[in-house]
Amino acid sequence: MSACWRRASSRAALATSRRVGKSQVKVARAQIDALGKALDQFRRDVGHYPTSEEGLRALVVQRSGEPNWAGPYLRKGVPADPWGRPYVYQQPGTHGGDFDLSSYGKDGRPGGNGEDADITNW
Repeated sequence: MSACWRRASSRAALATSRRVGKSQVKVARAQIDALGKALDQFRRDVGHYPTSEEGLRALVVQRSGEPNWAGPYLRKGVPADPWGRPYVYQQPGTHGGDFDLSSYGKDGRPGGNGEDADITNW
């Protein structure tokens, strides 16, 4: 295999990896948007957002003592982020909204850049 072909092959693999990474970030943004809408509908029905302790599971499983719960609010259950980890939900929110919802990105750690950057609802 020539060095030129290896370099071209490496560049193509890197470009494909970047497209896949961008696609995963888009999926995470879309899922966060859908989860946010489900949380808003939960609040309209029940009168409050789920607590941090109840978490996103409250969107699919009715807690006793919630007579106005009209879920499930998600058709397929609570999704994992595109990297297979749970979304991080906090209520009340600490960034100016009623709740914080985020994925820690590809590396699974807070912060980061590029594909490793957090994807959030704020």
